[in-house]
Amino acid sequence: MTVYILSRNTKLYSTERLIEAAEAKGWNVRVIDYLMCTIEIVKGELLVVYDGELLPVPDAIIPRIGASRTFYGTAMVRHFEMMGAFSVAGNLAIARSRDKLRSLQVLSINDVDMPKTVFASNKANAKDVIKLIGGTPLVLKILEGTQGVGVVLAETQKAAQSVLDAFYGMDVSLLVQEFIKEAGGADIRAFVINGQVVGAMKRQGAEGDFRSNLHQGGSATAHKLSRKEKSTAIAAAKAMGLGVCGVDMIPSDRGPLVMEVNSSPGLEGIEKATNANIAGKIMDYIEANIKPTDNKKPPRRRKDNIGA
Repeated sequence: MTVYILSRNTKLYSTERLIEAAEAKGWNVRVIDYLMCTIEIVKGELLVVYDGELLPVPDAIIPRIGASRTFYGTAMVRHFEMMGAFSVAGNLAIARSRDKLRSLQVLSINDVDMPKTVFASNKANAKDVIKLIGGTPLVLKILEGTQGVGVVLAETQKAAQSVLDAFYGMDVSLLVQEFIKEAGGADIRAFVINGQVVGAMKRQGAEGDFRSNLHQGGSATAHKLSRKEKSTAIAAAKAMGLGVCGVDMIPSDRGPLVMEVNSSPGLEGIEKATNANIAGKIMDYIEANIKPTDNKKPPRRRKDNIGA
């Protein structure tokens, strides 16, 4: 079995754990910096050149695509998929999950609950947007933000209008969401693999911060999901078409509300909080979904090309 981990950093906890888990299976695993890959397309033939080397087609790939590199990363995932490699996260599902607005639209039509959300162009009247969301406090999120960056809490009407006017003036795309006070700055991440929850943690924001992201100083502890939280996480993963993902939910008086479905969830927080071998379960998922072939050979290529 040959597995490529599409990652830009071999020293990251998640990458190291995936390598360990694949090697524990006795598989041939290799980390590929997807930005160093060059795609070649000719009639009836798809190729990948990596640092001058023609890459053999792997049995499976594990995409660890950075948010700022989504377009190129998903193009590379798509290319490997079309060459016949199994991916733990499909290119379309990754692209869908990275678009905050699109992902909420998909979750909505699949009856997955979420905080009330409003999206409007910079031509909209800020007062009308605030009225639609139900007043303040409210949360504003830049569409391109990740790891809690670009998320602002506006506690008053005046503050909300000022922030909206400022962002609209810079032509920044924003999501405006209701603020869930009863969550108390906490959220829940459920790790879903192949339609099953394999671990969950509760993340608590740092003192004075309503954001619970670990990258923003939050802390994590193991969490036992309620029946509703578990079913919501599984439904969200299914709606997004992701075999491996992290589903972020916020507790509310009306039940768990999905904030985001992460197609490249980090392993450090969830493994340390739960002591679960999540990386190993990802390898089990790969093993259950493909039949490895021995002696895989590099694809054919024309002699006049680079690396011939």
